[in-house]
This record gives sequence, C-alpha cells and structure tokens, in this order.
Amino acid sequence: QVQLVESGGGSVQAGGSLRLSCIASTYTYSYSRYSMGWFRQAPGTEREAVAGIGVSGITNYADSVKGRFTISRDNAKKTLYLQMNSLKPEDAGMYYCAAGGLDNYAGSWIEGGASAANYWGQGTQVTVSS
Repeated sequence: QVQLVESGGGSVQAGGSLRLSCIASTYTYSYSRYSMGWFRQAPGTEREAVAGIGVSGITNYADSVKGRFTISRDNAKKTLYLQMNSLKPEDAGMYYCAAGGLDNYAGSWIEGGASAANYWGQGTQVTVSS
C-alpha cells in the first residue's frame, strides 16, 4: 500500500513557475521500487498523464509539457517533484501524484493513462492566469 500527499500548487501568471512535491508513505515495498508520475485534470476533462519516471530514473513527458516541465524523484526522501516552468493557462487543473507498478524501468508507464496507476494522492490545484 502507498499513501501520497501532494503540495506546492497555487496561482501564478502565465510564464511563471511552480514546483509540486509528493511525499510517499510505503508499507510493503521500498519507495524506490515504484514507478511514479504526475497526472492532471481540468474541469470537464479526463485525467491525463503529464510526466512519469521509472525506477531507473528514466523520464517520459506528454508532448504538451516537454521542455517546460521536469519530473524528478528523491528516493531517500520518498518524494516526487514536478518543476513546472513557462506555465500556460492550459496547464491549469488539479495535479495528482500517482504510483504505478513495481520495478517499471522507465517513465513510459504513464502511456497507459490513469488506469495504469495503482495509487493516487488527493491532488493539488494549479491556476494559471493569462
């Protein structure tokens, strides 16, 4: 079982930056064995994958955020990060931290969509004004 708690959301103007964090509590397996990712959901839309990171540290990004967002993890702190730069109004929404399967090598696990995630955080809201 994994519990996830996100933080770092807020309101920024277009072009600004935010850094999201997600602290994990793991009870069966080491945090380092879980693939991790960030998803987001705007009102009236489906939850979509933003970025994923595998146990190897290999990352994967949605095309819409490539070059602007960076996902990283600190296994010692059991924390996942999402650095978001050059934010656009279309980046706004609820951002969710998710844990995928065990021992997934690369971040591409997020290509399976929200159904590929096994555990979810409660979300943190990001608002971007133009």
